[in-house]
Amino acid sequence: MEKTISRPRGWRLTALALPFVLPLSVAPAQAGGLTDPGMIDQAVAAFTGAAIGQPGGARMATDQRLQLSACTAPLAVGWHTPARTAVRVECAGPQSWRIFVAVNTVVGASGAQSAAASAVKRGDALTIMVRGRGFSVQQQGEAMEGGAVGDWIFVRTARKAEPLRARIERPGLAIIPAS
Repeated sequence: MEKTISRPRGWRLTALALPFVLPLSVAPAQAGGLTDPGMIDQAVAAFTGAAIGQPGGARMATDQRLQLSACTAPLAVGWHTPARTAVRVECAGPQSWRIFVAVNTVVGASGAQSAAASAVKRGDALTIMVRGRGFSVQQQGEAMEGGAVGDWIFVRTARKAEPLRARIERPGLAIIPAS
């Protein structure tokens, strides 16, 4: 005797078909053998001890369109830069991958505030980067005033060049966003 399961709207599913249909009900990120981006967010939050968008946490959630192969081992997480501005997340699994997650910097803990206050001094050599949608161009330049990370300062690319306003991204780098 064949056992059947009734479904609304008149469909019927035999017990023999269940093993073939159940794998289709798995979450889409796992069904295709992909790593769920939410797992990456959880790993970064556990590593940094801060939630997404909070000081010390990831700047934003991992893009849900990201398609990384499934990781059979636990995700390896560590700091990517000595300044702790990015976290490296990697999978050593059968198909290895590595991504970098930008982190909101924390000012004040362990002397970071004094380093941030003097991120750039007047006369410092800088890399000045113009960053736009899908492109970036960089050139050497000079700081015409000092500032902390996140401050807007005047910079110039040559001795007789017009001063430009740029935002200090980190020591040695100033960004001019192209709109």
